[in-house]
Amino acid sequence: MHFLDQAKIFIRSGAGGPGAVSFRREKFIEYGGPDGGDGGKGGDIVFEAVDGLNTLIDFRYTQHFKAPRGTGGAGRNQTGAGGDDLVIKVPVGTQILSEDKEHVLADFTEVGQKVVLLKGGDGGRGNASYKSSTNRAPRQHGTGWPGEEMWVWLRLKLIADVGLVGLPNAGKSTFVNAVSNAKAKVGDYPFTTLHPKLGVVRHKGRDFVVADIPGLIEGAAEGAGVGDRFLGHVERTGVLLHLVDANNEDVATAWRTVRDELEAYGAGLADKPELVALSKSDTIDAELAEALAAELRAAGSGPVLPVSGATGEGVDAVLDALIERINRPAEQGADEAGGWSPL
Repeated sequence: MHFLDQAKIFIRSGAGGPGAVSFRREKFIEYGGPDGGDGGKGGDIVFEAVDGLNTLIDFRYTQHFKAPRGTGGAGRNQTGAGGDDLVIKVPVGTQILSEDKEHVLADFTEVGQKVVLLKGGDGGRGNASYKSSTNRAPRQHGTGWPGEEMWVWLRLKLIADVGLVGLPNAGKSTFVNAVSNAKAKVGDYPFTTLHPKLGVVRHKGRDFVVADIPGLIEGAAEGAGVGDRFLGHVERTGVLLHLVDANNEDVATAWRTVRDELEAYGAGLADKPELVALSKSDTIDAELAEALAAELRAAGSGPVLPVSGATGEGVDAVLDALIERINRPAEQGADEAGGWSPL
């Protein structure tokens, strides 16, 4: 299934049905009179967050959604049937934005959450409702109120416990493949990952979700590389796992580049608990690993854990540290991790 995290769609609620103009003509009723019923209400546009969806790809092919209108009233004071509500199912984590993307109209964070975004129009009045002491045989009726319509943007922000960040080719996809059920593409070139992936990690009786997003480069918050579009997918994560390639010429600069982009993006990303891991540690010796970790700590990274997704070395220690930070309130900060001691 292809991944799509934003889509523009047109929605329109149903119009109300027209009221009826009718007069009863019944045996043994001397005068009769108006008996036209009201029209039915138009259908609402309802959005519902459902389980099992993690992409907006369906909205690439279906972009117009129109609820049915109410049916007209009838004689004998019969009210027309209301139009059925149109329920649009979206993944958990979807936001509905105005056409100019300036306003968030709805935010879906739980399975089963429903929002009525557009109300259907009310039905028109039948001529029976116009009867009065001075107007005994009204022939006017209401045509029904029109529905509402608008263009909106759907934007998906994945909901995960851990967000993987780092420069391109930092080993994020290899790591998420090693610890979860994800099947992320791995290659010896930058931007192997072109769209976010979710993986479920099961470690020591605990399940949590990891989001692997495409690599960040300098200027990502302003749209460079894959741009800031994918940074939104780590807004809802509780912890950031920042992977720094041990083969990078300047690990401190690599770490700071990503941190600067998180701060430039805003939305609280820079304030999230962060665990720094020195990836591809199987390609260097212990002495060099300690020297690189010292450079990262001097730059302000805090404790550093060596890890290799390819060999599995240090993976358990990283998962232990992640679970500890997921369970810990964010305001307590990040302490020393258990398991394999940080460098």
